Amino acid sequence: MTTAFVRPAWSVAEVIRESGAEFLRTHGGLTGSQRQALSDLARCRTAALGGHAFHCQDCGRDRIAYNSCRNRHCPTCQASTRVRWLEREAKFLLPVEYFHVVFTLPAAIADVARVNPTALYELLFTAASATLREVAANPKRLGASVGVLMVLHTWGQNLHHHPHVHAVVTGGGLSCDAKGRVEAKPKWVSCRSGFFLPVRALSRVFRAKCRDGLRRLVDEGRLILPDRLRDPAAFASWLAEQCRRDWVVYAKPPFGGPERVLKYLARYTHRVAISNSRITDVSDGRVTFRYKDYADDHRSKAMTLSGVEFLRRFMQHVLPKGFVKVRHYGLLANRDRDARLAVCRRLLAIESLRARLMGTPSPVREERSIVTPPRVVERACPFCGSDRIECRALRRERPATLDTS
Repeated sequence: MTTAFVRPAWSVAEVIRESGAEFLRTHGGLTGSQRQALSDLARCRTAALGGHAFHCQDCGRDRIAYNSCRNRHCPTCQASTRVRWLEREAKFLLPVEYFHVVFTLPAAIADVARVNPTALYELLFTAASATLREVAANPKRLGASVGVLMVLHTWGQNLHHHPHVHAVVTGGGLSCDAKGRVEAKPKWVSCRSGFFLPVRALSRVFRAKCRDGLRRLVDEGRLILPDRLRDPAAFASWLAEQCRRDWVVYAKPPFGGPERVLKYLARYTHRVAISNSRITDVSDGRVTFRYKDYADDHRSKAMTLSGVEFLRRFMQHVLPKGFVKVRHYGLLANRDRDARLAVCRRLLAIESLRARLMGTPSPVREERSIVTPPRVVERACPFCGSDRIECRALRRERPATLDTS
């Protein structure tokens, strides 16, 4: 029995088609990436992008499938990209416990990031990854070089600007010196079960690295600051005030083995600011969507915004052109990754054998099938199941649905 996929009743594209023209009239200063996203999403799965017409020779029914826009900010177009990415990523996972750590920019600095997205998001990645590697390499902590995968999210559930990175970190690593350089003959160093690194230490190091990075960006003239912060003394005072507060670094419970990591990555890596399934109504220039109120015991609530305000919030999360939102560090860094992971697997196999012989807990997690093969979609008639299908290409229709020029 074949279960048909039911598309959400509403989508971000519907909002753009209904309120996009008004949004463009009332909001200037959009970047090229934002205008491209508006245009692509408005045309996604419409005749403006062309498509294919299918005719079943058995039941005689016709159907049309329009092409996808493939924009990385389109909630409709992420599934196939995610499957391909997960297949590749699964090869790099180790059979160990993994930890989940979240680094968040304070609200005042997030406001600066709104105007300087490339510089501040780069700083967020750099500071968070360096913090994890530095604290883990400390011989008083773990004394190991760990593997880190990071994903940038810039939104909260209500679509407000909330830049943070989710880090997935190996629960152990290759022995190294205090500067993170792997020893010539390394051994595998495991974390204590269920505990990675102290959050307070991570928070303080992260805050210091962001502070130094902000000073450097200002000295190099690479930040656009509001008028009240352009005086060097005013900026120094403002930055000192931000650093007197605790910064949010949140360590979630460990995932366990790699199969759970992949389930997490499937949800987070190719997520956009809002999924179509959360939108419950688009009508009369207004948009209603569901969100979780984390301040109220994670209760699910509904929010209604004007279409223009919804698009204003959504456009905040369109990343600069070419900005990489998923990155690898440490053992998982691209350069020489295969060689490092081969060493890790060899050492983990030795540790597992030694643990079995001595009757002690093994650092190696049971490695089950961690990749679900992508669903193969047959070109079959959805009405009668016949595979005798005629297909012809449809040309793109003009004009485009939304003019963003």
